[in-house]
Amino acid sequence: MISILCLSAGLAAAAAAAPPRTPLAFPRPRPRLSATPLEPDAVLGAEEGPLEALVETSKGPFVIRLLPELAPHHVAHFVKVARAGGYDGTTFHRVIAHGIIQGGDPLSKDPAKKALYGTGGLGLLKAEFSSRPMTRGSVAAVLQPGKSDSGGNQFFVVLADQPSFTGKYTIFGEVIGGLSIADAIGDTPVKGEIPVERVVIQKVTIRKSVTEPTMPSSSPVPSPSSPPPASPR
Repeated sequence: MISILCLSAGLAAAAAAAPPRTPLAFPRPRPRLSATPLEPDAVLGAEEGPLEALVETSKGPFVIRLLPELAPHHVAHFVKVARAGGYDGTTFHRVIAHGIIQGGDPLSKDPAKKALYGTGGLGLLKAEFSSRPMTRGSVAAVLQPGKSDSGGNQFFVVLADQPSFTGKYTIFGEVIGGLSIADAIGDTPVKGEIPVERVVIQKVTIRKSVTEPTMPSSSPVPSPSSPPPASPR
């Protein structure tokens, strides 16, 4: 199994008005060699100011506001990787419809390494958990199974409110523009959790943010009539 995002509970339906639905079950992610968590080189200096990331994909662009007040080391790492071109040419290698999209694995630049997608670029950061709700549009760090201090290059975007995730994954950003593009990526046809087409991150550009961060409000699942999202156990 390529996925390494080990989630302890099923994804919750976002809208209170939506009918109750039973989460699907997925196989456990396969184990991999552990890596020693490392401290990032530095956190962002105050002179950087509020930053956001323009993520250009093969399905269109979306914008992530970065939240260093929540996770300074994760933001610093994301900015460093982005400015070095580390995300350019990677893919969203894992998709759960109306649940999450996961990308940023450096191994996903190489189609020949498809069997390894989801295992690269991890074990680099210690957790920076917070009480911020895991609402639709939240951007958080992927973890190795059972290891809280194992974040790195990979990230996921939540496509529907997931209260059961709160406090269990490091939130370091929120999508503030182009969320419909993230939804479109989430609608990519899959085989299991693996997209049948390459959804490429063409470029990630770090730029000054023009607005201050805000606490997100709850928002509904994009398509309440669709099958519920699910997570591996």
